[in-house]
Amino acid sequence: MSPTAPPSDGPPPGGPPRAIATPCIKVCVVDGESGLCMGCYRQLSEVAGWQRLTDEDRARIMAELPDRRSRIRPEKLAMFG
Repeated sequence: MSPTAPPSDGPPPGGPPRAIATPCIKVCVVDGESGLCMGCYRQLSEVAGWQRLTDEDRARIMAELPDRRSRIRPEKLAMFG
């Protein structure tokens, strides 16, 4: 039998876990109207489940984030620069 390679989204054998891409900028304030984090524009369920998502799901969500910014009123975003 030949050895099998670890899954591409798993940690390397005997090494530290691989880094996961994240849009988090450490500004964790949720906008009550949109339900989005005003730092990264993710929904709370996305933030909570981020580590369990596949690379493809994370990439899809990250591609949507710039458009989500418009769901938060500009005056609210102004307080973050």
